[in-house]
Amino acid sequence: MDVGQLRAFLAVAEELHFGRAAERLHIAQPPLSRTIKQLESELGTRLLDRSTRSVKLTSSGQALLAPAAEVLEALRRAEEAVRSADNGESGLVRIAFAGVSTHPIVARLARLIRSNRPGIQLELSSQNFAQPAMKKLVEGDTDLALGRWDVIPPVVSSRVIMKDSLVVALPDTHVLAGARRLSIARLAGDGFISLQPFEGAVLPDRLRRLAHDNGFVADIVQVAPDTQTALALVSAEVGCHLTLASVARSATDPHIVFVPLEDATADVDLRAAWRRDDASPALKAVLEEVGSLDETSLA
Repeated sequence: MDVGQLRAFLAVAEELHFGRAAERLHIAQPPLSRTIKQLESELGTRLLDRSTRSVKLTSSGQALLAPAAEVLEALRRAEEAVRSADNGESGLVRIAFAGVSTHPIVARLARLIRSNRPGIQLELSSQNFAQPAMKKLVEGDTDLALGRWDVIPPVVSSRVIMKDSLVVALPDTHVLAGARRLSIARLAGDGFISLQPFEGAVLPDRLRRLAHDNGFVADIVQVAPDTQTALALVSAEVGCHLTLASVARSATDPHIVFVPLEDATADVDLRAAWRRDDASPALKAVLEEVGSLDETSLA
């Protein structure tokens, strides 16, 4: 029993007329009759009672109606699913992202996908730092990574999705809390709260570079496991913290002041990264939505 036989049987069962069923299937009547006889032979029973005047379903034919219709409907859904996947209208895309500053981007992207690409499922994975997200991407454990990296592996493509800059988080009691901009050199005597200096960690690297360029070594009074903890320590007046303008935009603690840095340094822009050889239509569709993100709406 094959799909063609079931399709032929359903056409005859619904029309109860071989001529009309053949016309509906765009075939001649003799091949249709042979197909029905072959199906009956394979099943070992008559499905239709035929006469020169009428065609009627037997009890076996009645019993086959619903299962045959279910098979054809399942086939239709399967074909539709394949077409949808090929067109990037469905599928799973795994996204690894790092840092609190990426949360608004991820939230907006999820809303866009749900609205514009409802057949695509996102699997989100939050990392404390960007380097683990890049490692997951290179090893094939995620499809898209959002973060900040100074080095992009050759097997990875990337593009900037949000421009960013450096600011210093100060307690509101700090003598420089009222400054509109400042150089890191003015904080040479202050204690700094740093994030963990993992390989590829951008903010600890920028702090080290800026201090070196201004002739001092930053006094790290405490290492925080993440940005939220670092800001809590700033609020408690433990020290100051080099962070991002995007972090400052979402901060709500009234005891912290964010002052932009005037020093030039390597960029800290947020990037989307994906494997060059990933031909997934679903990933391509998500990247199109990433490209449509309006970063001004995240300010």
